[in-house]
Amino acid sequence: MALAVIALGSNLGDSLGSVQRAAGALASLLTDFSLSPLYRTVPMYVADQPAFVNAAALGETDLGPWPLLQALKRLELDIGRQPRQRFGPREIDLDLISYGCVSYRFIQAGRIVLELPHPRLAERRFVLQPLADLAPNLDLPGLGRVAGLLAATESQAASVQRIEDAALQIQGVR
Repeated sequence: MALAVIALGSNLGDSLGSVQRAAGALASLLTDFSLSPLYRTVPMYVADQPAFVNAAALGETDLGPWPLLQALKRLELDIGRQPRQRFGPREIDLDLISYGCVSYRFIQAGRIVLELPHPRLAERRFVLQPLADLAPNLDLPGLGRVAGLLAATESQAASVQRIEDAALQIQGVR
């Protein structure tokens, strides 16, 4: 079993509902599952789009990294994700952020389709803040501890705000 870290995000349609539905599915896919509080975040990379609802999840899995990513992509389709501009708006986004204590790269047809830890994790407070709520001392291979990475994104603090009045009711989530 390996500890998987997954980032959840949505900024189209019923974002809270989409994140809730994804979290419920993840709770049945992973064991010892936990979910962070929700955050409202300013978009990165493509600014002209609605704010996101973001969260992070941790759980144990016996799936390998590539099969787990494939399961996440199927779940996105089940929830209604439509193909759109890269970094643009989306109904749901599930990113595999890290997998156990491994650095991993999967190449298909000459293209990197999975790299772990996620190659842009260190610049993304919208992932690091929720993850720090769950596991601030988690050591990410080649990057360091979550708390240290979060501190390095302090300039983004105003763009990631906890949603105090949102609660996800998911059976089995701690």
